[in-house]
Amino acid sequence: MSEQLPRGYVCCRAEAPIAIDGRLNKPAWGAAPWTADFRDIQGDLRPNPPLRTRAKMLWDDEYLYIGAEMDEPHVWATLTEHDSVVYQDPDFEVFIDPDGDNHEYYEIEINALNTEWDLRLVKPYRDGGPALNEWEIPGLKTAVHVDGTLNDPSDRDRGWSVELALPWTVLGEFANRPAPPAHGDQWRINFSRVEWHVEIVDGRYVKIPGRAEENWVWSPQGLIDMHQPERWGYVQFSTLPPGQDAFRRDPNERARDALMRLYHAQRAFQKANGRWAASLTELGLPADAAPEIGLTADGYKAALGAWRVRQDSRLWREG
Repeated sequence: MSEQLPRGYVCCRAEAPIAIDGRLNKPAWGAAPWTADFRDIQGDLRPNPPLRTRAKMLWDDEYLYIGAEMDEPHVWATLTEHDSVVYQDPDFEVFIDPDGDNHEYYEIEINALNTEWDLRLVKPYRDGGPALNEWEIPGLKTAVHVDGTLNDPSDRDRGWSVELALPWTVLGEFANRPAPPAHGDQWRINFSRVEWHVEIVDGRYVKIPGRAEENWVWSPQGLIDMHQPERWGYVQFSTLPPGQDAFRRDPNERARDALMRLYHAQRAFQKANGRWAASLTELGLPADAAPEIGLTADGYKAALGAWRVRQDSRLWREG
């Protein structure tokens, strides 16, 4: 697994409500900074993507606004039914864990036909899920703009862009913290773009058999799995004008990272030995690595200062 710090972004307030039409040429977006260009999901283990992807964020009292722009010479999509498995087409994806505890997080996917799939994860798939596909976002606004011609292999397109407005009333339902957020609050968020290798057959785009999809993301995961919330980026909400608020790294990041390293070491130990380790020494971690492990009836709880993690990856602060 490639290791690097999660990326950070300062999300400023929108000066006025944004009309969602899929275009990012509106004055409100002009003031918002772009994220860094997306990288391969594995980070430094893979070359940079050949096509550019980047995003912007804004917020107001009603919505979290997300805009993304994807360079693409061949824009195509096939799925039209809501809650289809949208990543079977090229898509743009949003992942949101408001309180950063690795549980109760949201996923939204959208393709170039503006077909949307929203779901809520009780906990990551690695910890047994489940994914609640029946979860919906009342009041969600989405739109797509294609700069070219959709599903037409006879020409070259320039790309496509997407806009989303996510109501705080829905995001706040399982956020376990204020929504809309307060100035300085940080939420864990990541974005992904799925890209398929295609060839043109009888005037249609057809996936190349045996070629896996590409996964390009804002904050690299280090492995091919978006459902590692501890690797997502930090979005810091600000009430100051764009450019006047600096991103501040989470002062608890080292403690959180140490506990998640222990969590992953415990998963490997349990798989190999059929039980949970009771000490850092058993895990092959330095004895002075700081986390303390206590076995419980259903697994374990590890502590570092005020922070805790347990066997299902839930990460929280006590007190």
